[in-house]
Amino acid sequence: MAELAIETHGLVKTYGETRAVDGIDLAIARGGVHGFLGPNGAGKTTAIRMLATLIRPDAGSATVLGYDIGRQADEVRSRVALTGQFASVDEDLTGMENLRLIAKLYGYSAKAATRRAEDLLEAFGLAAAASRQVKKYSGGMRRRIDIAASIVVTPELLFLDEPTTGLDPRSRNEVWDIIRAMVDYGTTVMLTTQYLDEADQLADRISVIDAGKIIAEGTATELKASVGSGMLHVRVMDRADRDAAREILLRELVVDVDIPQDPQGLTAQIEDRGRVTRALTALDDAGIGLAQFSLGQPTLDEVFLSLTGKPAEATDEEEAA
Repeated sequence: MAELAIETHGLVKTYGETRAVDGIDLAIARGGVHGFLGPNGAGKTTAIRMLATLIRPDAGSATVLGYDIGRQADEVRSRVALTGQFASVDEDLTGMENLRLIAKLYGYSAKAATRRAEDLLEAFGLAAAASRQVKKYSGGMRRRIDIAASIVVTPELLFLDEPTTGLDPRSRNEVWDIIRAMVDYGTTVMLTTQYLDEADQLADRISVIDAGKIIAEGTATELKASVGSGMLHVRVMDRADRDAAREILLRELVVDVDIPQDPQGLTAQIEDRGRVTRALTALDDAGIGLAQFSLGQPTLDEVFLSLTGKPAEATDEEEAA
């Protein structure tokens, strides 16, 4: 087997009575993007900080790129980069000044540091803002300069901790394109996110974490298949008909019918797709009009809800450590 990018056995981190990471086992191959999916407070950031050698585990073991995170921390640090949830560059410096400073700290000569900064600013679409203070950048530009700063020296492994939190859709897509480009270049990416569509778009494999434990792992397709062969979404024309529509669906589908936040919506996991036609006919016979209906593969959001009983995009505060 090719050397793994990350391998952990029983990794644990506790804070007082709280087990932020509770015995996780990971085996992540080199190449591509591995998604680490879970709500705020699930343990994602704590796990990343241990793997990046920023904090020590309380139990268990882990290797990153073949090096033990405890005994060979310097070897790990020389080969990985971390972009956290918040900008790590100096906001009072310009984009050019930030990148040039970091390059010099890595040992570049003044001329080489300037050239590397110019290349990165161009690659990340920031050349026009090179002489502008980072505090005057938009949210999307800040994330781009932060990622650029992480790869002044191209890492073998890049930890991206919720890189698109708070960004607008256009800026998120820009960051996604940057991640794909880095993978094409040969960097392995471990991506933590609470956004289901982000994991779906980028990750080759996904580990789902909740309450410090890995509760599922696989490709997006495998995870979706694990909760049923199909998902029926129905939206009644008149919200007053929803209860009656649910009763009909319960009778015809012989499965649980869930009530989402949408006051006109109903959803159900379907194993026997043949029952769907009969259910729709029964709704029509009852005079219940439908504004929308669809039958397809479950979404990752539905997978997470099925696995944990709560949506992935929770509102709890992220773990402090």
